[in-house]
Parts: sequence; C-alpha cells; structure tokens
Amino acid sequence: MARKASPARLVIALSVAAVLAVFLLYTSIAGGGNPSIAPSALKGRTAKVQLVGVVVGPVRGDSHAGGKHFRLRDIGGSRATGVPVVYSGSVPDLFKVGREIVVVGRLRNGVFVSEPGSMITKCPSKYAPKKNADDPA
Repeated sequence: MARKASPARLVIALSVAAVLAVFLLYTSIAGGGNPSIAPSALKGRTAKVQLVGVVVGPVRGDSHAGGKHFRLRDIGGSRATGVPVVYSGSVPDLFKVGREIVVVGRLRNGVFVSEPGSMITKCPSKYAPKKNADDPA
C-alpha cells in the first residue's frame, strides 16, 4: 500500500527551503563591500572606503616605484575639495586627468593611500549627448 504524502510535510519542507534561500541571499549581500564616498566626505574617516571622484592633474610618479601621485575631487565639485591620492599597481588604460575613477583604500595623514590593483575608471558614455558651448543648459 502506497503511503500518501502529508500536506503538512510539504509546507514544512517549503518553509525550510524559503528560510534557507533568504539566509543565503542575505549573507551574500550583507557586508560584501566598502562604502563609496566623495573626497569631500573623506575627512576624519580611517576605515577602508571606496573613493569616487575626478582625477585632477598633474599626475606624477610611477605606479610601481613609489606610486602615482594625483588629486581626486568631487564629481561636479571644485578643485578646492581635492584629496591627494597615492596609487600603486597597474593603471587602467583609460586613466587620465579629468576621468572619473574609483579607488579602494584608507586615509593616512591626510593622504588617501589606495590598495594596489583597486583602481577602476568610469568610461564616458558614448550615447550621452555632447554639451554645446552655446547651450545654456
């Protein structure tokens, strides 16, 4: 005689599966990254963060011998809010003055020291309309 499956067993099994799925989703998302902040919000922070900003020249140094030295300012901000950055490691091909970048590191004695290999350059969108000098908007 075949045994009939109990609806209570099915409900319990589905509940356990749902709880497990939610737990796995939470653990994969929670604590998986560093907070992204602008250079103007960096003052006083000592924890590891992602610094997002625009490269301000001049860019000096070698990325492997002593590091590249440059300033990073807020996107859309003034040069006055720039933070000095030291970066060691491979530099992306698109890295240049005026480019938006993201680097991971810590503020040490007023200088943002980034982790080697943590630099990401943001590519300008080729689909964004170019700004016209005559256009007031």
